[in-house]
Amino acid sequence: MRLAVYPGSFDPVTNGHIDILERTSGLFDKIIVAVIHNVSKNALFSLKEREQLIRESTRHLSNVEVECFSGLLVDYVARKNACAIIRGLRTGTDFDYEMQMALMNRKLMPQVNTIFIMSASDCIFVSSSGVKEAAMLGGNVDSLVPEVVAKGLKKKFENQK
Repeated sequence: MRLAVYPGSFDPVTNGHIDILERTSGLFDKIIVAVIHNVSKNALFSLKEREQLIRESTRHLSNVEVECFSGLLVDYVARKNACAIIRGLRTGTDFDYEMQMALMNRKLMPQVNTIFIMSASDCIFVSSSGVKEAAMLGGNVDSLVPEVVAKGLKKKFENQK
């Protein structure tokens, strides 16, 4: 079975993330969206909330599963017996960062490849942090995130008023 891991904080999941999953779901028998707590970021949604938002946003993809994990990515990939790590790229800056991570992961676990997928042109500017900021300031982010996420953002920021 060809299993890939798509890791990230997904706080929140965006249409760009979903686009990457839709385009890679045909390449693998199964993809695990591996949600991690990024200690360098202040999360808006809890791990469990993010896990649920991603599950609801990927119901149409029968070979996509969602799990939370902690620790080193290559250890998680080894436990899952995955053959690939999926990473989405929007800009050259993303590539520079992701290339370094891929090379480190390759050094630690040579049998696993990192697959880079370019974002769709209408998602290149979409980032989770940009979506959160726009939503916090009252902007309409409905076209940038799945419907369930847009509702979740509205609820989060309503409660903060």
